[in-house]
Amino acid sequence: MFETVEPAPPDKILSLIGLFRDDPRPGKIDLGIGVYRDAQGRTPIMRAVREAERRLYDSEQTKSYLGPGGDPAYCEAVTDVVFGNASPRERICAVQTPGGAGALRILAGLIARVRPDATVWIPDVTWVNHASILADAGLASREYVYYDPVANGVRLDAMLSSLRGAAPGDVVLLHGCCHNPTGASLANADWDEVCELLLARGLVPFVDLAYQGFGDGLDEDAYAVRLFAQRLPEMLLATSNCKNFGIYRERTGCAFVMAGTGTQAANVLGHLLTCARVAYSMPPDHGASIVRIVLGDPALRADWRSELDSMRTRIAGLRVALAAALAARTGSDRYDFLVRHRGMFSLIGVTPAQAERLRGEHGVYVVSDGRINVAGLTEAQIEPFVAALTALR
Repeated sequence: MFETVEPAPPDKILSLIGLFRDDPRPGKIDLGIGVYRDAQGRTPIMRAVREAERRLYDSEQTKSYLGPGGDPAYCEAVTDVVFGNASPRERICAVQTPGGAGALRILAGLIARVRPDATVWIPDVTWVNHASILADAGLASREYVYYDPVANGVRLDAMLSSLRGAAPGDVVLLHGCCHNPTGASLANADWDEVCELLLARGLVPFVDLAYQGFGDGLDEDAYAVRLFAQRLPEMLLATSNCKNFGIYRERTGCAFVMAGTGTQAANVLGHLLTCARVAYSMPPDHGASIVRIVLGDPALRADWRSELDSMRTRIAGLRVALAAALAARTGSDRYDFLVRHRGMFSLIGVTPAQAERLRGEHGVYVVSDGRINVAGLTEAQIEPFVAALTALR
């Protein structure tokens, strides 16, 4: 069976975990893996999460299955966080998934079931796993123009022009906030234009909302989703709580479908459950229980939002400090885009060969496409990183 199997190409992000771990240099810097770190370089357990786990330990009576759809109370709580008052609840169905990636895969499987001939349009720069997930579901994909590597921003007019070439019924994958890997995100006025085009062309948005709360705020980052919920007849939505609750290893996410009617939503739910049953049978529950407990307790929910706000503020401060340090060393404002960008990531503008030099010569780990995890920096690492980066020039 395996005689002719060739080695699989390494994942350009996940392969950095082992490389960084095995690097003996004490001053090494990990800006590759997309996790939030505090000023001490740790990925902390949030206060509300710790308390929720304690309550769960004290109250949990069974480890039995919940079913392929997971915990309905978790899904309802996340619906409130994502949709707010804009939610047409009777038209929405949801299933709990193993992280945001699990939600993306379940929704890709749903598209393959109900509209297999649809083309899924993805940004010309996007998360490395998007194309793989769509291909694994047997879906055709095409790129639309999104990122301008010279201006380090969104090419909105070109994006809209690209999407005018999509056929009615096609699906458009959109980063709901905090674009990964570029950090260049759409402003509210841009989302308004995108929404009008989707409506006019009969296109279905497929929103990946992985970083809600890390951009401009928990409600602010949901602007596009809530706009689409009010204006469009249909939407697919993948969300993750791994990031905004800091529970990465618990793999906690939710897949939503907004259909045209309540009857359609009920019909779709059956297919989502089938997709989940085939893919992984039942989702893990620990992370979902944490989120449910936090969101269901006003005091814990307020404390979670406060700590999330602090995390977002720290990331924004790191962006300002990094841009200032680069300006001071280079005498140029070319890195000012770091302040304009949102979320954990930005493309720093290095080639794969330069990324390799950063690792080999300086012990600085970045993804080969130049993506850096700004949230992975500590304040003490800014100057060493800037020195390493500018030494490439």
